[in-house]
Amino acid sequence: MCLSIMSSGKSWTKSLFVGLWTTLNFSRKLFFNVIFIIVFLGLISVFLKDDNKVIVPANSALVLKLVGNLVIEKEAVDPFNEFLEEAFEQEDDNPEILLQDVLLTIENAKQDRRIKALVLDLQGLGTAGLDKLEQIAMALENFKESEKPIYAIGDYYSQNQYYIASRADHLYLNPMGFMMFEGYGRFGMYFKSAIEKLKAETHVFKVGTYKSAVEPFIRDDMSDAAKEANKAWLTAMWTQYKESVAQARGLDVNDFDEKLDIFLQKFEQVGGDFAKYALDFGWVDALKTREQALQEIVAVVGKNKSGMGFNAISYKSYLKIINPTLPNMPNNIDTVAVVIAKGTILNGTKKPGQIGGDSTAELLRKARYDDTVKSVVLYVDSPGGSAFASEIIRQEVENLQAVGKPVVAVMSTYAASGGYWISAGADKIIAAPSTITGSIGIFGMFLSFENTLDYLGVHTDGVGTTEFAGMGITKTLDPKLAAIMQKGIEHGYDQFISLVADKREMSKDQVDNIAQGRVWIGETALELGLVDELGYLEDGVKAAAELASLETYDTLYIQRSLSKSELFWKELFQNVSVSFKGAFEVEKSSTILSLFKELTADIEAVSKLNDPKGVYAYCLACEL
Repeated sequence: MCLSIMSSGKSWTKSLFVGLWTTLNFSRKLFFNVIFIIVFLGLISVFLKDDNKVIVPANSALVLKLVGNLVIEKEAVDPFNEFLEEAFEQEDDNPEILLQDVLLTIENAKQDRRIKALVLDLQGLGTAGLDKLEQIAMALENFKESEKPIYAIGDYYSQNQYYIASRADHLYLNPMGFMMFEGYGRFGMYFKSAIEKLKAETHVFKVGTYKSAVEPFIRDDMSDAAKEANKAWLTAMWTQYKESVAQARGLDVNDFDEKLDIFLQKFEQVGGDFAKYALDFGWVDALKTREQALQEIVAVVGKNKSGMGFNAISYKSYLKIINPTLPNMPNNIDTVAVVIAKGTILNGTKKPGQIGGDSTAELLRKARYDDTVKSVVLYVDSPGGSAFASEIIRQEVENLQAVGKPVVAVMSTYAASGGYWISAGADKIIAAPSTITGSIGIFGMFLSFENTLDYLGVHTDGVGTTEFAGMGITKTLDPKLAAIMQKGIEHGYDQFISLVADKREMSKDQVDNIAQGRVWIGETALELGLVDELGYLEDGVKAAAELASLETYDTLYIQRSLSKSELFWKELFQNVSVSFKGAFEVEKSSTILSLFKELTADIEAVSKLNDPKGVYAYCLACEL
């Protein structure tokens, strides 16, 4: 009987280990087989890629279909995840469109004799700073010199989409479509009462009457000072929007219905029809179905091979032709280097889409040690972040100047707080008219939970060799320590305004009067002396070349170097093209997701900051 039990026990144990080994061995073989298949497909695609070469049809329309948010630098994407999204035709949760790609496409299409018309498909266009919209609008106005028609066709138009569409020669709206101007606003959620219910304590250290980044945590509403400052720059930006669109459409700035009663009156006149409202009051040229618009374009460029649409080439396909990936070939020509600083400024090394103090400094250092680089453009699109990381970047700007390489700071949508800190020392500062800048002020903040823990019956106690020992979020903040932290913040603010005063040739009092954390728009910043001129990246590159006395030069974008493994997988997955249609489709609740994102946006923005001293030059109110 005992022998039987032992025998059955050994048999069970053996079966378990055999099963585990079989599973492990199968998984191992499967993994390597998948890798082999991917590599095999990649090699095949390399050999056959010439057979799939994109060709621009003669007498075709370029369809400028913009899907995603307009940015000056795309966030880093894992090549494997990118491959899976393409393979299973899954939409990117946060697609991005590179502004420079759009401008390059429009410019080339203007010169391309094969392109006979430009069709704007803007339904997928998401967020975009007004400065970016302005540059696309200018490119479209320049395109018109070719006398090729521009068509804007939409089922609806958001405010951003309409800004671009207003430049079209033929602006059409679906008879069931709609459009509405909402203007610009800054609204957020406030958590003071919620924090009190959690019995947490908020400790805030700041300088600046208008430094409102911490307000969501210490108030239940926006302060009068913050309302005053926000209203000023939002109104200025809205005025720029209206004037530009009104000029493009031949309208008056007073035609924008900003009051509900005025809109309601006009809306009643058209029987509650949004499309008729847009037509009757001059916002669109005609109401046309998709088929009607298609047939009109067919009359200009002809039908495609299938006979079901017009002769066309897509934006993505055309971009591959005009902007192929080129090998990094060294040459001896003088260059103006462009270093992009886009995103929140954080301490350490960060991938594209965020500004790492160390990683961005490393890019500037590359430009310093590159003998072909004669001047540098620091292209900034940032609401700020870590004061320490901002200073590390600014020091590298100073190092460039010390070796005789002038630096021009070009401000995109945002260059506020830390974004202005890293720009302040440049030889010249250029901002777009709509750039959100200034916000010269700093703050520190943390929550402590001693009361929360006490309520739960949890207590902190112990001994230390100094009064500093044991500091943390579980203990009551000593008033003397709070005073020390506030003094440190005040010193940081003094450093900030002293830096601006020195570099902008102003007195500290002058800077203090326009600082205090207040936000300004580009055209106002010019009047205040915070920037030198208004313009865009192209203007910044020209200015950098002039400062270096360059007559002929190339533009060099300095980017983070990929490791050998990153480069291998990136090239491999770019060459593999596999499609599994309809797989893994997920229905999402946009209402719930948007509410959750709104609830957590401000908390996430502050919580991800990582300054080693807890001191931040960050403009939460700048982000629309």
